[in-house]
Amino acid sequence: MRKLGYFVAVMGLMLLPAWSAERSASISGYVRSGDGVPQMGAMVDILGTALHTFRVFTDDKGYFAAAGLPPGNYSVKVSAPAFLPTLREKINVKAGAGILLNLTLTTLFDAVQFAPRNANTDNGDWDWVLRSTANRPVLRIMPDGSPVVVAKANDPSSNLKGTLSFLAGSSSQGFGSLSDLSTGFSVEKSFFASDTLRVGGDVGYGPGLPNAVMRTSYKHQMANGSTPEIAITMRRLSTPGLGLRNADLQALALSTSDDIAVGDVLELKFGSELQTIQFMGRVTAFRPFGSIAAHLSPDTLVEYRYTTSRPDRRGEKGFDSAPADLSETDPRMSVNGYAPALERAHHQEIAVSHKEGKTSMQAAVFFDRIANPALTGVGTLSAADGDVLPDPYSGTFTYQGNNLDTRGMRLVLQRQLLSDISATIDYSFGGALDLEKNDATLQDARDATALRYRHAVSGKLSGGVPGAKTHWIASYGWTSGRTLTPVDMFNSSAGQADPFLDFFIRQPVPGMASLPGHMDLLIEIRNLLAQGYVPVVGQDHRTVYLVQSARAVRGGVAFNF
Repeated sequence: MRKLGYFVAVMGLMLLPAWSAERSASISGYVRSGDGVPQMGAMVDILGTALHTFRVFTDDKGYFAAAGLPPGNYSVKVSAPAFLPTLREKINVKAGAGILLNLTLTTLFDAVQFAPRNANTDNGDWDWVLRSTANRPVLRIMPDGSPVVVAKANDPSSNLKGTLSFLAGSSSQGFGSLSDLSTGFSVEKSFFASDTLRVGGDVGYGPGLPNAVMRTSYKHQMANGSTPEIAITMRRLSTPGLGLRNADLQALALSTSDDIAVGDVLELKFGSELQTIQFMGRVTAFRPFGSIAAHLSPDTLVEYRYTTSRPDRRGEKGFDSAPADLSETDPRMSVNGYAPALERAHHQEIAVSHKEGKTSMQAAVFFDRIANPALTGVGTLSAADGDVLPDPYSGTFTYQGNNLDTRGMRLVLQRQLLSDISATIDYSFGGALDLEKNDATLQDARDATALRYRHAVSGKLSGGVPGAKTHWIASYGWTSGRTLTPVDMFNSSAGQADPFLDFFIRQPVPGMASLPGHMDLLIEIRNLLAQGYVPVVGQDHRTVYLVQSARAVRGGVAFNF
């Protein structure tokens, strides 16, 4: 009996690993793009505890499999070049069970395209996902009959996102920029699958009180699809060495917005912002905005847009972890004879967009009216000047130009060349400010500015590097003649690009799969060749320049949690 007991114990120890293997769990599935194309080489991270993290890659059919998983709760994250990451959370696998997932990757190219909400269309996935802050489930049936879940709602109790970034280098856009060293942050939390609270900001470093921007927003998802939002933005900018009294800028803005869909045809977006600004006095501004879009067919859109602020050109570059858009837009201040003025803009646009396969086209006409436009200059002035607001961090300044009243047109053609590379060509014709003479001084440059109609062409390539997950954008903008302002400064289409030669690179840092977040390196170069500099003579007889876009280099690191 003793020998029999030893034999049973030994056999039990030998069979235990095999029994455990049979009781282990597995997760497998398919990864496809929004139009159902299998994605080969996509990286799939199976995230459990710190000791139970696995990484696999999809085959030529978009299939992946991870076997031998201990039972428990897992999250599945899928990443691929030129695609937005997809995350499926709280996947509970039991011992001996297997789970099959269908995951869909959406490109940034798809995100900026119009997406008509029509019951018969196959291209509305991303549009529907955007309409819900909690990414409610969207189910599609592929031509082969297999179901694909475009997005799965996350558990509100765990839907917490955070970013932290450290940036070096100034934006070189004149007065109002933050310091050349800054820290950005944002925290976003979803409640009850329909409410989202977001707190973000940017804090710069420098002499005196720190420069800072803080923004808090609250968004609610209504049962009818409407998403009202309210936000409060506070901003403070110290101006050491400016030589002007009460020149520290303090601004408070209250903004509201909403969007409503009327059936499958009409979509309304509207809102406003009330600004109160303390800068050498007190200024108040009311800035409404809105648009109405009519989906004539699944691939054709007609839109009217009205705005009173210059658009943010940072979103497509992935500055989500560095809220630079809060510090590089309104309010845009300037002075004329030591009297402060706020730039006030009005832009109206009618656009027709059409998508044909992998090609998107847009034709638009616009009408612009800008009072007290804030022009950008480059150079250092040795004495205080009542017509210039210098930026102490970048060597640039803001100069008040003549009022601008113009109209123009725009043509945009965008083509998806490869799964991870897209090309865009943008042509526009319209009015811009220019100097009437070549030997103008800074003191009389405002009176010497006049309206000139120019042609402008820009080309842009954007995409990713396979395997490295690098996101890059390269663009070049050309103008038919000298100008101090862009021809189409309110362009928010897919063809928008900064003037002249520009580069942007966002590179994820490998080796952080075991951590709950990831880290990216960012670098941005504007106007690399320093083109478009128009010389003028300052009061101290030094030559300074007025420019469409000043050369600037920014870089840093961003953490996403």
